[in-house]
Amino acid sequence: MSEKPRMALVVSPTHRARAAADELRDAVDWVPQAEADVVVALGGDGFLLQVLHGMLDEGAVKPVYGINRGTIGFLMNRVRSSRPLLERVTKAQRVEVMPLQMSATTQNGEVSSAYAINEVSLLRETRQSARLEVVVNGKVRMAELSADGVMVATPAGSTAYNLSANGPILPLGSQMLALTPISPFRPRRWRGAILPATYEVTFRVLEAAKRPVAAVADQKEVRDVAKVTISAARDQTLTLLFDRGHGLEERIFAEQFQV
Repeated sequence: MSEKPRMALVVSPTHRARAAADELRDAVDWVPQAEADVVVALGGDGFLLQVLHGMLDEGAVKPVYGINRGTIGFLMNRVRSSRPLLERVTKAQRVEVMPLQMSATTQNGEVSSAYAINEVSLLRETRQSARLEVVVNGKVRMAELSADGVMVATPAGSTAYNLSANGPILPLGSQMLALTPISPFRPRRWRGAILPATYEVTFRVLEAAKRPVAAVADQKEVRDVAKVTISAARDQTLTLLFDRGHGLEERIFAEQFQV
């Protein structure tokens, strides 16, 4: 990163984020996002994911420094600091995150693709449980999983929905993925699996017409799917910036000691 990176400011539409933006208007000579070296995002984790997905869709990925004006702010930096914003960004720790690539085929044969930074989830659409075949690297590993759903989570997303479903927390540099069932009914005792990030996972929906299933890549939903394939998007790398001493790896590690 250059000594004085050109920075763009993107702001969540919430009142808290807009108020914080007003305080930062004169802190930096802001430039349009297309001209920036770094994007500063004001909002919560959901807004940061929107910003990152927008970059992926536009093919213009840039480092992002998030400032928490949301609820949890797990992927964000603190609002208050004695250091000027430009100094914080210039000296920030860089963390590279590799998203997932989802390819979902609907019952009508339509194919949709999407990236996921946290996780790809398959969820039942009705009161009936989903019935899924689980295939890993072309080999059927589970002929039938009956559950509310299942997900594949990245290390960055392993402390989010994955953790609430009793999935494992993955260290940031582990190069692993979490395959986690959501309220499994059969096999009742299956707790999921940890897979190398190089593996490809495919879910085939059994009785798709009777037991419809939706696939969700972070915030993008595809309904009535018949097959979903998930793999690491190795051609895409996202860069998040964190204040030193408060990086994402430490936060993920600390989550293992929360009681």
